[in-house]
Amino acid sequence: MTTAVYVANADSHDIAVLALDARTGALAEVQRVAAGGVVMPLAVSPDRRVLHASIRSEPYTVLSLAIDPASGRLAEIGRAPLPASMCWISTDRSGRWLLSASYGSSVVAVSPIGADGAACAAQQVVATEANAHSIRVDPSNRHAFAACLGGGLVRQFRFDAATGRLADNDPPAWHARAGAGPRHFVFHPNAPFVYLLNELDAGIDVLAFDSSRGLLQTLQTAQTATALPPGFTDGAPWAADIRITPDGRFLYASERRSSTLAAFAVDAASGRLAPLGSVPTEAQPRGFAITPDGRFLVAVGQLSNALARYTIDPQHGTLTALGRQPVGANPNWVEIVDLPG
Repeated sequence: MTTAVYVANADSHDIAVLALDARTGALAEVQRVAAGGVVMPLAVSPDRRVLHASIRSEPYTVLSLAIDPASGRLAEIGRAPLPASMCWISTDRSGRWLLSASYGSSVVAVSPIGADGAACAAQQVVATEANAHSIRVDPSNRHAFAACLGGGLVRQFRFDAATGRLADNDPPAWHARAGAGPRHFVFHPNAPFVYLLNELDAGIDVLAFDSSRGLLQTLQTAQTATALPPGFTDGAPWAADIRITPDGRFLYASERRSSTLAAFAVDAASGRLAPLGSVPTEAQPRGFAITPDGRFLVAVGQLSNALARYTIDPQHGTLTALGRQPVGANPNWVEIVDLPG
């Protein structure tokens, strides 16, 4: 099976397409696609046939590109307006709806996706507390959550997958501790836990997820891990992204102030995190991703204009550097896809 790696390069206004060697983890660039503006968050359709990209310069748009099932090369199939500069996009589990979040405008939105796979103009825009930074649906596709950094909370929605409408759940939010700054989060793939990365204090909150009601809850034995390396004294934390391996055994977070990747082992019974240490990575690592087989991790540095490749130890979860290579200017987002054909 061929694996493709997609990197959004904000300042060179393009998306790099690279082929991954599944044996060695080596990457070879096969295409560079002009995005027509400052391209940042990416999202892959559930069937792995379309890549969506948010253009954060005016005019704010979502660019939809067909993924060649054999080579991973991209071909534009549509552009549609977005209601604001969207710092996050994701699809629902059916692939019929694109969800987006705007930090600057403090809104989330839902856009329909056509039969051809291209996203359309937003049909619903919902005002949030300050600085909506991410939104994603739960595994059942019946609920959605949006992290609001400035508001210090995670909005909780009911999601109607038939109509694509969001409605407030009860209660409508889970509240973080003061000054944490909720940013990005991931669901455990097979246990009822959510891991929330906070930008302002680099804390990782381990939350229980009530799947029947679609609510987040603080664990009775509350835990906040940290994405900061030991002995960090370099100023205010600035955490960025969080990912979990497909088997749910290991979790990773990037921290931009220290330019490090933090690794954790996940206890599937309790959800708790055990720190495995931090490794240095590219300068200002805003984005990274894990291969679908859980064997490799690729991180990009906004200030180094390069990516770094790591192996993930299958027993211990530790990261070992494989090498680095240049990409475009201000690389900030990574998605990795096992091609369907």
